[in-house]
Amino acid sequence: MYKGVYQAKRKDGTIYYRASITYRRKHISLGGFPTRETANAAYLEAGRLINSLNITLNNYEETSPLPFEKWVIIINFRDNGLYFGTPIYARPKFFYYYLSPALVLKFDIDDLFYFSSRKIMKRNGHLFVADYGMQVNILSRYGIRNFAVAGKDYLFLNGDNTDFRHENIQLINQYQGVFAVIVKGKKKYKARINLPGYYIIGTYATEIDAAIAYNKAIDILKKNGVQKNYTPNYIDGLSPSTYADIYSQLKISEKIMQYKPNNCKKVNCLKNNK
Repeated sequence: MYKGVYQAKRKDGTIYYRASITYRRKHISLGGFPTRETANAAYLEAGRLINSLNITLNNYEETSPLPFEKWVIIINFRDNGLYFGTPIYARPKFFYYYLSPALVLKFDIDDLFYFSSRKIMKRNGHLFVADYGMQVNILSRYGIRNFAVAGKDYLFLNGDNTDFRHENIQLINQYQGVFAVIVKGKKKYKARINLPGYYIIGTYATEIDAAIAYNKAIDILKKNGVQKNYTPNYIDGLSPSTYADIYSQLKISEKIMQYKPNNCKKVNCLKNNK
């Protein structure tokens, strides 16, 4: 009676109805619906999108029987001949990823393979994907740490925080616990660590030196009995011997060297050691 509509049963025995449509020899699932009528309405809507080239994503309305994600998938397939299971609309050199009609992300075409098979989710202001059972912040693809702060640790050069093309993202502080300072007119790099309360590890000539100093401070604190689980900096491009040479020569604050967990009084721990 209803073309493209099939009765299905959930694990608890509840009956519902699935809708699907075949286009360009591709079987496209349109989702599950509570009644035959709503499933059929979604099927008819999908057919209308396929056959009406003048319908665009801008024509979507919340009253549509078809979820917006399916609008994106079908219209992209119709216009570009590319089927993706995620709400992507491809352009020659980049693509849009639609989280909603109002929230659209932009990525380089080189990232298409990655995001075409991963659903982007937004939670507590963070964008992440499920990757091998883990929640991965999409900023990590740019070398940006979790909980890094836009404007402080990285910049969207054109001011658009939905534009994730690589040319639009500039790293400022790429290493944990490292930030740039000006000392006597020269740019230096300061490393600090939370014990709790921030303790200055030292000030160094290069960003890599400061990043390695942070790692060295972690090792010292662990030897001193600090149980906190710190994440060390990964230094790309350094041989183990070069890393070891830098590591051995770096000077670390005496307050870090002598720190013991039971020596930290509440008042002192809350002070920023400048």
